[in-house]
Amino acid sequence: MDLFGSQVVVTGGAGFVGSHLAERLLAMDASVTVVDDLSNGRREWIPERASFVHGDLTRDSVVADAIDAETDVVFHLAARKDVNDPNPRSQFEENTGMTLSILERMAEVGVEHIAFTSSSTVYGEAPRPTPEDYPQEPISAYGAGKTAEEALVSTYVHSADLTAWIFRFANIVGPRLQSGAVIVDFIEKLQADPETLQIKGNGRQEKSYMSIEACVDGMLTVVEQATGARNVFNLGTRTTTSVIEIADIVSDVMGLDPAYEFSGGDRGWTGDVPKMRLSIEKVRALGWEPDESSNEAVRRAAERLYEGRTES
Repeated sequence: MDLFGSQVVVTGGAGFVGSHLAERLLAMDASVTVVDDLSNGRREWIPERASFVHGDLTRDSVVADAIDAETDVVFHLAARKDVNDPNPRSQFEENTGMTLSILERMAEVGVEHIAFTSSSTVYGEAPRPTPEDYPQEPISAYGAGKTAEEALVSTYVHSADLTAWIFRFANIVGPRLQSGAVIVDFIEKLQADPETLQIKGNGRQEKSYMSIEACVDGMLTVVEQATGARNVFNLGTRTTTSVIEIADIVSDVMGLDPAYEFSGGDRGWTGDVPKMRLSIEKVRALGWEPDESSNEAVRRAAERLYEGRTES
C-alpha cells in the first residue's frame, strides 16, 4: 500500500509508539487523525499537523467520529497495555471490544485496510527464535486478549475483504517510553535511591529490545511491501538483553554502582515470559532489519530517557 498522501487514522496516537508513527506518516504527506483518550499518552506528543479526536474508543460515537469513508487505513495501536493489569477481565473486555467496534465501523463505511499492533505475548513460552507460524499459547490475560484481537481482525479479513497487517512486537524502547517499562523503572528507582536497585525476578530474564525508530521503520516497510490479505510479521532484533544487563547499562549511563537486590523467581510477575526472542527472517525477506543490536537499543534509549529527565 502506498501511504504517501493517504488518509490515516492512528488510534493511540498520543502514546509512545503511536506518536512516533504519526510523525513519520505526516513526513510522508499523509493526512493523520489521532484518536486517544490520553490515558496512556500525552497531548503534547501529538504532532501539530495531526487532527485530534479526544475520546474513549470503547464508545461507538468516538469510533464513528474518527473513522469515515474517506479513511484509507487505520493503524490500531490503542489498548490498555499493562501486561500485569490488576483487573485482567476488564482489560480483556475493553481491548477486544474496542477492536471489534473499529472493525465494525470500517466494514460499515468501506475502509479496507488495517494495521494492528499485537505482541510477542501471544506466543507464551515458546522456542527461540519464535517464527510467526508457531502456535499461539499465551500465559497472560494481556496475551490472550491480543490473540483474540488477532482472531477478530482475521474474521474481518475473510468476511469483509479487509487487508490486514498484524505486528507482533518485541520490547520497544526510546523517547516517550513511560513508567512501568524496565528502563524507566530502573532510572526512577536509582534516582530515588542511588545505592540499591530492586529487581523483579532473578535478573536472568532475557528479551529482545528494539528502538522506536526501527519499530516504525519496520511497520511502514511491511505495510508498503507485504501484499497478502492477512500479513503477520514479527518485529524485533536478532539479539537479546537480560534484566541484569539492562541494570548494568542504566547504572553506567547514570554513573552509579548500586547493589542489586532481587525479588526471586524466574519471572518478574505472574504471566511474564522470562525469555523471548522473535524470528525476524520473514521481515528480513522484505529487505528490512533493525540497525542496532538489543544492547545498543537499550543503551541509546537509557541515555535519551535519562537525559530527558535530568533536563526537565
